[in-house]
Amino acid sequence: MMNIVQVIAKETKNHLNCAAVIDGKKLITYAQLLEAVDKRSAELKKLGVVRFSRVALLCNDSIDYIVISLAVLSLYAVIVPVPFGSAQDEVDTLLKNIKVNFLIFEQNSYPGKNAQKITSELFITRLKVEGRVNPDFYKLNPAFIRFSSGTTGTNKGVVLSHETIIQRTTAANKGLNIKPGEQIIWVLSMSFHFVVTILLFLRRGATIILSNRNFPQELLANLKNHPATFIYASPLHYHMLTSLNTPKNFFASVRLAISTAVKLPEKIAKDFNQKFGLMLAESYGIIEIGIPAVNTSGKIAKRGSVGKMLPDYKIKILNKDPQGIGQIYIKGKGMFDAYFCPWKPRKQVLDNGWFNTGDLGCLDKEGFLFILGRHKQVINFSGMKIFPFEVESLLNRHIIVKESLVYGLSHPEYGQLPAAKIVLKNKTNHLAAETLRKFCYQHLAAYKVPKEFEFVDRLPKTVSGKLKIVV
Repeated sequence: MMNIVQVIAKETKNHLNCAAVIDGKKLITYAQLLEAVDKRSAELKKLGVVRFSRVALLCNDSIDYIVISLAVLSLYAVIVPVPFGSAQDEVDTLLKNIKVNFLIFEQNSYPGKNAQKITSELFITRLKVEGRVNPDFYKLNPAFIRFSSGTTGTNKGVVLSHETIIQRTTAANKGLNIKPGEQIIWVLSMSFHFVVTILLFLRRGATIILSNRNFPQELLANLKNHPATFIYASPLHYHMLTSLNTPKNFFASVRLAISTAVKLPEKIAKDFNQKFGLMLAESYGIIEIGIPAVNTSGKIAKRGSVGKMLPDYKIKILNKDPQGIGQIYIKGKGMFDAYFCPWKPRKQVLDNGWFNTGDLGCLDKEGFLFILGRHKQVINFSGMKIFPFEVESLLNRHIIVKESLVYGLSHPEYGQLPAAKIVLKNKTNHLAAETLRKFCYQHLAAYKVPKEFEFVDRLPKTVSGKLKIVV
C-alpha cells in the first residue's frame, strides 16, 4: 500500500544532508526531517493515532507543522487542515462534519479539554465523534481531507488518497519542473496549499524557505539571504512587492514566480513585469484535481491565461456561446477520491471521467485557457453575459477603492442587473458613486456598468479569504 512519506524518503535518499526547510534561523536537513517524523509518529501512535484517524491541524506554518503532517501520514492517518484564525463556530463545524478524532492546536487557539502538550507550542486533544463514517471511506487509502464550504456554503470535504497525491504531484511537476536543491520562497498558508506544493517540493529534494510571517519583511530578508529560484504566492503578495521600494534586480535569481489562489489581475501582472522584468506565471489550482495548467509561456500576449493543459490532463469546453465561452470540464491524473460530507465517491461526481470545474472560460487557437468567472457568478443582463471579475478589476484600479464585489440583482425584465459592493479607502468620499459610475462608463460597455453602488465597511469572505458569492 502506497504512502507519500515513504515516497519522499525514497526519492530524497541522495539529498539527506541538504536543507529541507528553513524557518528564520532554524534549518532542518532531510535526514533530520525524516528522523523527526519517525520520532513524532511513535509519539502519536502511543496517543492512539492509528490508520484512518482524522487528525485536524489548527496551527501556524512552521517546521513542526510539516513534521507533524508527515508523521500523521506515515501512520496512514488522515490530515484535516484547519485555517488558522478561523472563528470558533467554523472550527467546530469542521470538526463535527469531518468527524475528527484528534485535534492538534496552538495554545489559546482552541479551548481543548484534557489536552496534552506535544511540542513547546502545540497540544493534542482527543475528540468525541458523533455518528458513523461511510464504510466506503475505509476502502480507500485516505491521506487528506480538505474541508471547504466554498463560496456557496455547501459542505463537502475533499478526500485524497496517498495514490492520488502521488499522481497529482508527479503531474504538477511537469509544469513546475522543481529540481533537487531548488530554493523555494513560501508565503501562503499550508492550510490551503500543502498537498500539491509542499509535498511536491519535499519529493524533489528542494528547500522550502518559510516567509509568511511578518510579511513582507521576512520575505525580503529571505530573498536577500537566499538565492531563491522559485516563488509561490498570491496576486496580493505580488502587488505589495511591486509597491515597495525594492531594487529592480531583486528577483534576479528567480526563474519562476507562480501566482495562485485567486485570479491574477492584469494590472498586477503588468506592474510586476515592468518593475522587475519577470513575468508572473498564473496557475490553475483546483482541490478536486490539483494543478492542471500553468502559464509558463512568458508571453505578454498570453497574460490573463492560466496556460495550456499539462501533459497528464485534458480539457473540453461545453455549452459554448458565440464567443466560444463555456463551461470548463477537465480530466486527468490525481483526481480526488470522494466528497466526505455528504459522502459521494468520485464516480458519482465525474461525468465519464470529466470533472465540471464550475468555471467559465475559453481556449484560444493555441490551446491557452482563459478563465472568465464562475458559472454561478455570471450575470445575465438581457441575454448578455457580464463577468464580475472584469468589472471588479476595473473598480479596484480606481484610487478611491480598496476592494469591490460585483454581483447580479434579479430584475423582472432584464433578468439581472449588475450591482457592486464597494469598500472605500476614505469613507468620507460622498461623491464616490458618481465618480465610479463615470469611471466605469469610460472603460466598460454600458451594459456592464453597475446600476447600483453600495458602500460597506467590509466584504463577506470565506475562511480562505475568497469573496463570497452574493445571491
